[in-house]
Amino acid sequence: MIFPDAKTKMIAILGHPVRHSFSPIIHNTALRHQGLNFVYLAADVLANSLPQALQGLSALGFAGANVTIPHKEAVLPYMDSLTSGAKAVGAVNTIVCKGDMLYGDNTDIEGFLSPLRGMEIKGEPMVLLGAGGAARAAAYGLLKYHRPRPLTVVARRVDQAEKLVNDLARFRGDGELNVTDFASAAAFVRNSQLIVNSTPVGMHPNTRETPWEQREDFSSGQLVYDLVYRPNRTRLLEDAESRGATVIGGLNMLVEQAAAAYRQWTDRDLPIEAVYSTLRSLLD
Repeated sequence: MIFPDAKTKMIAILGHPVRHSFSPIIHNTALRHQGLNFVYLAADVLANSLPQALQGLSALGFAGANVTIPHKEAVLPYMDSLTSGAKAVGAVNTIVCKGDMLYGDNTDIEGFLSPLRGMEIKGEPMVLLGAGGAARAAAYGLLKYHRPRPLTVVARRVDQAEKLVNDLARFRGDGELNVTDFASAAAFVRNSQLIVNSTPVGMHPNTRETPWEQREDFSSGQLVYDLVYRPNRTRLLEDAESRGATVIGGLNMLVEQAAAAYRQWTDRDLPIEAVYSTLRSLLD
């Protein structure tokens, strides 16, 4: 075991609150497994302290940071450079420190797309439940790489969904974009090959809730992807699987977005199996 010393590289997650975050568990498991002299910390940062916290990353020699709610958009003006994905989504979840420069990325996009590799869904109809921050990364990834015809964004606040669609319309290529509310979405859900839940509905402790109550709308041949990772098997996934659909849990995205950030900080691949083993022992 490596104990922190003057050469230890620090990484932190910046958010408010951060006590629920699994990121310290993921990254510290990986760092210890590979014997790297890094430590990953959780920093509860209030909005009015965010500028000082970001300045402190460079001053203290941090390797980088993750950014979570409610700061993903607020950090944008403080970045010296942004990746194309972070610019498109309008949010940063990963910061890489190089000298006194801060580089902003959004690895939620790569994390979201990773479980979909090899899936024959390009050009198929898709539904995205929710229009918040997670939905923006998912929508951008789907539009850029899978060209849905159409992608229907379903939200309780239609104005929020319309803003998402307007912001990302330039990335749709030959794909299509629709907006509707939950009351009018049944036909879209029934006729889509991919249904993604980006809302927090069904998350612990409200594990018997679901963003889509009509389980009869699911069928074999569909792929249902829930970004909620606690529990790993949500009621939405149980309902969809009972109707013959293929399901993907949110733990995949959680680990893969972490892997994309870890690679930028350490130049090493995340030891996926060691991380999954630790997380499953905590979630089961």
